[in-house]
Amino acid sequence: MNPTRRQFLRTATVASAAVTIVPRNVLGGAGVTPPSAKITLAGIGLGGQGTQDLAAFQALPEVQVVAVCDVNREGGGYQSWNWSEGREAQVCGREPARRMIDQAYAKQNRSGQHRACAGYCDYRELFEKEDVDGVVIATPDHTHAVITLAALKRGKHVYCEKPLTWSVAEARAVAEAARQAKLATQCGNQGQATEEARVTQEILADGAIGSVREVHVWYGARFWSWPTWEGRPPEAPPVPDGLDWDLWLGPAPERPYHPAYHPWTWRNWRDFGTGLLGDLGLHKLSTVFKALKLGHPISVEGSATKLSQETYPLGEIVRFEFPARGAMPPVTLCWYDGGLKPPRPPELEDDEPIRDVIYVGDQGKLMGDRLIPESRMDTYRKPPKTLPRSPGHLQEWIAAIRGGPPAGANFIDHAGLITEVCLLGNIAVRSDKKLLWDGAKMEFTNDRAANQLLHREYRQGWTI
Repeated sequence: MNPTRRQFLRTATVASAAVTIVPRNVLGGAGVTPPSAKITLAGIGLGGQGTQDLAAFQALPEVQVVAVCDVNREGGGYQSWNWSEGREAQVCGREPARRMIDQAYAKQNRSGQHRACAGYCDYRELFEKEDVDGVVIATPDHTHAVITLAALKRGKHVYCEKPLTWSVAEARAVAEAARQAKLATQCGNQGQATEEARVTQEILADGAIGSVREVHVWYGARFWSWPTWEGRPPEAPPVPDGLDWDLWLGPAPERPYHPAYHPWTWRNWRDFGTGLLGDLGLHKLSTVFKALKLGHPISVEGSATKLSQETYPLGEIVRFEFPARGAMPPVTLCWYDGGLKPPRPPELEDDEPIRDVIYVGDQGKLMGDRLIPESRMDTYRKPPKTLPRSPGHLQEWIAAIRGGPPAGANFIDHAGLITEVCLLGNIAVRSDKKLLWDGAKMEFTNDRAANQLLHREYRQGWTI
């Protein structure tokens, strides 16, 4: 039987409140690493994105990567993120990642003297044996919450790829645990750190298009392959050598291994991924939320193509309604994906495509960080830089670990909320009705069945 929303939150809150932080580098203060010490990190989840993240962190002089963890020893077919190599060309896993880190440090240190990077299959063993300052989590969506909460409870700073969690209730629990732990957190929506994000916020704050009433956000077709059959795969091939399939499943319901799930097309499947809205929502909505000071929506509704109990739609449109915020009026935010796009603004020139987020104000429109039509941009004087610029998305987290300001996509102020909102959209599409949302109580007020989708019962042996 699924736990009720209140039972889940009560358990998660008690667990979070019980966290006792005893940082390894206590001379830096509670949860702070002193400038004289290198920040030690471990990577958990070493597929295409996790390997890329860890390589970027390893290149920072303030960081020492000392351990890696992945349920797969080594295997091919991962997303390379360099699509000139082919979209599924990369060999990944804990052993390739461990070799990458060791080779990088050996090259940096000509004497050849460096600590060898340790490798683990199970993140729980890593936490027992490695006294690291922080972890970089890039596992599939369905295991983000259990690993993140385990790290926070052990006093580890956390960088977690987007979306922050698989379920709404998990997002709420993770944000609360981060609040209690007082540790540095950052979600992997790198676009929030860009100059374009700051400029967009400053133009809107300058009143260039008046009060914003609508926002249209879109993303094209999914960048992963779609299954060629209805429902689950008909066959159950053997688990590849070196892959711990039971551990890969984690808290998700048990099912046989199939390459349609692993290594990276798990995004298709409701049990593991969060669809395009979950995967790209934090990227695309970050600036919208910051610029318009959005909180919880009051309603959400959606429609989609090719609805299925097993997989996410080919395309969908989701409509969120947000209340007034002080002097800012109510705003409607619409999400489109899978090739669906918003209505074309008449202000666009004939040869100009819809390229970015469209803000509709009382006195004009903004597409990304450009007023439309372009003639308005030619005569507009940009406002002064009023927002602090980012040293870089990864560097924000490192600075926060050293006692600096919270990172721009920290779990408490930013990533937890946007994750919740994106996942509400997924629930609305499945419910096929307008859902009224009470963010403070974390419940839909007009549909009990939809409330059951805010979380799920974990597989036996798994808990947060």
